[in-house]
Amino acid sequence: MDAKKPPRGSRATLVNRFDGMRFHSQPDLVAIEEPLELRLAYGPAGARAVKSISVTMRTPGHDAELAAGFLVTEGLVSDESHIDSIVVGISEDSEPASVIELRDGVDEIAFESSKGSNVITVALAPHVEVSVSNLQRNFYTTSSCGICGKASLLALRTVCPPRRANTFSIDAETLCSMPERLRAAQGIFDQTGGLHAAGLFTVSGELDSLREDVGRHNAVDKLLGAAFLEDRLPLRDRVLVLSGRVSFELMQKALMGGLPMVVAVGAPSSLAVQVAREFDITLVGFLRDNHFNVYHGAGRVLPTKTRAVTTVEFHEKAGR
Repeated sequence: MDAKKPPRGSRATLVNRFDGMRFHSQPDLVAIEEPLELRLAYGPAGARAVKSISVTMRTPGHDAELAAGFLVTEGLVSDESHIDSIVVGISEDSEPASVIELRDGVDEIAFESSKGSNVITVALAPHVEVSVSNLQRNFYTTSSCGICGKASLLALRTVCPPRRANTFSIDAETLCSMPERLRAAQGIFDQTGGLHAAGLFTVSGELDSLREDVGRHNAVDKLLGAAFLEDRLPLRDRVLVLSGRVSFELMQKALMGGLPMVVAVGAPSSLAVQVAREFDITLVGFLRDNHFNVYHGAGRVLPTKTRAVTTVEFHEKAGR
């Protein structure tokens, strides 16, 4: 590693590396993990309130997208007009270091204060109604933290946006090319080996956008938050590709983003499969080396006519 400034999202450190014979010291890079407190400013003009609603461990960067994505996937906002501003930092006497235009009317204001850089405040438009009594209850019921699958699915039905018939289909060979393309675009992972990735792909297999984070749920929130702030939701013509496993929480976020298909390099959980079947989202797991399992929606993955179908495993996990 040279003396250049570490890439964003990573930090330089010194390690003792064992090479089979002896230890020797050498510089290395590790992925940054820091807390981010999300505060919500809401209420009518003249009667505004601010409430801390969440703390997550994340890799700094794309924090405004992370905050927006979190609010979208938790069902608190459904349109870009619901957000007036996203402010990074809390120091009232600090001057903004920069104002980053996210879209017309919504700015991310970054303060110089490093102490406040791990706090982000999303100001909702005055007309957006927020039930303070339901805030924590909403997060609890949609996070699958120890509650049964039936309750989790019921909570999703109450907050998810209207669904359309899932008509999205894709060629198997195109699907098989996505993990390699995702991995090739993981710049910070190349340096640290310590980040999850989430990517949006087109039906032709082109990488639309990618985000990395120490938390797989944060990577997805950043990805969907970016699309939300660009007024691109719902993403009915995109595939969500995950570098690891897929849980209930990630399927919840895919549902809130309007995605028709979720693909994971790793395994899905039982509740992730239930969400896929309940809301008709095509779910693919263990996608690697031209093999994958389809847990729901196998008819939407089209065998490639130019090669033998036997090179791809189709396993519909019925009843599991």
